[in-house]
Amino acid sequence: MVRLRIDAVIFDMDGVLLDSEPLHEDVTRLLLADCGVTWGSGVAYVGMTTRESFTLICHELALPHDPAELDARYTARVIPLLRERARPLPGVPEVPRALKAQGVRLAVGSSSRLEVIEATLDGLGVRALFDVVVSAADMPRGKPAPDVFLEAARRLGIPPEACVVIEDSQRGVQAARAAGMRCVAVPCGMTRRHDFSEATLVLGGLPELLASSLFTFHTSPPPGSQ
Repeated sequence: MVRLRIDAVIFDMDGVLLDSEPLHEDVTRLLLADCGVTWGSGVAYVGMTTRESFTLICHELALPHDPAELDARYTARVIPLLRERARPLPGVPEVPRALKAQGVRLAVGSSSRLEVIEATLDGLGVRALFDVVVSAADMPRGKPAPDVFLEAARRLGIPPEACVVIEDSQRGVQAARAAGMRCVAVPCGMTRRHDFSEATLVLGGLPELLASSLFTFHTSPPPGSQ
């Protein structure tokens, strides 16, 4: 079997670095309760930006609220909780730390807003491990469009074909493949029934990545050094 050369790893955040999907779901449910709405599950929205999620929710529930205003209220509520309750999933920080030690370039490409990403990474104590952090909320299109991953690769100075994305959702896998990148799916509790047929590899947990015989992780020179 030919091993695939990888120079950079781009991590999704929620459901990959920490089990935060249930927390995000709970905050959304409480926020909508304040609007007089009983809301069920957020499984269908995993991988979307919060603005996209609230736009759909307002449409589906015929809410008169401004999705941007709900997004802002949501962000204000969730950041303190993430700082207090952020708990890493198995393999964090060990896997990104091991990759970093090999000289592999690391990035986060998440659908969360940038301030939410930064608060989460700070809460986990792993911000220094990542060379680049990109939010899909700042891109023209969210996942499953490839924008967030292409921007992460551009900032890293690594071509898409030399990147692998770690994702927990179907939308994330589709975005990675649309970017021309390989993708490792590591399903979380909320996404175990997603369709991961487009993933290069599906793992039961992040620690399995380093033992995979599919990839060869290479040290990459810093951008502009060649």
